[in-house]
Amino acid sequence: MAQIADTTAVARARVDDASKQPRRVAVSRGGGVVPLAAIDANQWRALAERAVEPNGYYLPGWALAVNAFASGRTDQSTLVARDCHSQNGNARLIGLMPFMPMARAYKIPLPAFVTAEPYGTLCTPLLDPDMTHDAARELMRQARDAGAHALVLRDVSLDGAVMRAFGEVLRQDGLRSRVLKSHLRACLDATRDCDDMLREALGAKKLKELRRQRHRLAEHGAVKFEVARTSSGVATALETFLSLEASGWKGMRRTALIQDDGDARFIRRAAPALAESGQCEVMTFTVDDTAIAAAIVLRHQDRAFYFKLGIDERFAKFSPGVQLTLDLTRHLCGDPAIATADSTASADHPMINPIWRGRFAIGDVLIPLRRNDPMVWLIQAALIVRGATERIGRRAIHLVRGKRRSG
Repeated sequence: MAQIADTTAVARARVDDASKQPRRVAVSRGGGVVPLAAIDANQWRALAERAVEPNGYYLPGWALAVNAFASGRTDQSTLVARDCHSQNGNARLIGLMPFMPMARAYKIPLPAFVTAEPYGTLCTPLLDPDMTHDAARELMRQARDAGAHALVLRDVSLDGAVMRAFGEVLRQDGLRSRVLKSHLRACLDATRDCDDMLREALGAKKLKELRRQRHRLAEHGAVKFEVARTSSGVATALETFLSLEASGWKGMRRTALIQDDGDARFIRRAAPALAESGQCEVMTFTVDDTAIAAAIVLRHQDRAFYFKLGIDERFAKFSPGVQLTLDLTRHLCGDPAIATADSTASADHPMINPIWRGRFAIGDVLIPLRRNDPMVWLIQAALIVRGATERIGRRAIHLVRGKRRSG
């Protein structure tokens, strides 16, 4: 299995070297809980550029747009860690974790901080690769001083450098984390030969069928895969994506981005802004100059993040989403700057899982902040009950939909 945690950024950090003792530094003890919008964007970008583990959804251009506009995700707070021994007397940012109180994130009024959901299923905090342990320890201290008894890290790579750093700090303090839930998520090893990888993943028969569908599409006009990279190009292609997304089942369920004013404002701000620094691309798959599929991809360090896909369901028999994803896979594998790609998809996703056969473990992790704290057990129990209730609800929804289809 491909492990997305094993990238050049992680190797550079060497946080799993047990013989290397983390350097204790003086850190800024002011502030504690800071409004997300108050973080200096230049320092934030500098931390993101060197972060030990990439997260395209915690880039400032993305997270600040979410914080300003996205429905239910505005006015977030953050924990920050700084190195007060930085040159020129400036306290360099070495750690950043956007969060919400548990009462807001889960409607459970218990004293815990939960990583903010950044309109993308990845909430890995940004940590400096040279001071990873110090940054993790300071984020925990700030949360504790602000009254939290636990941190809940949602949707983090369980085997990544960030969780290894938190785990080591917890071990040193006689504590341990608790995985609340986990699953394997599809990812792409973009360093491999694309044709060999697709042949292994899909098999000769399936690839032949997809080529047949593509030839049938070509009967309607020229088939093109285009990548928008500039800010203006991304802004234009984004409107195509928004229209396609709203035309399908997401539009029927009223969950398309363009159907909510705040969500539409967020994505229209974030995507072109990130494109200015080469961190966002919008792909379109067209037939006779008519777009039948479009996707948004973020880029951070050597990793890509497959955010969303929209298709014209009138062409469903030609598998437009799969056709675009095949071209996207070739695009990423042909880019020497990209080593891995995170599908950011749900477990057992029917479209991406058969194509991207790499897997990595992702989950929610409870970080206790005090030893022998009975409140931590109460927080954990509440989250377990909440998770069980959600699973029952999802099964009931699937059962009802199944009966409707059969009826």
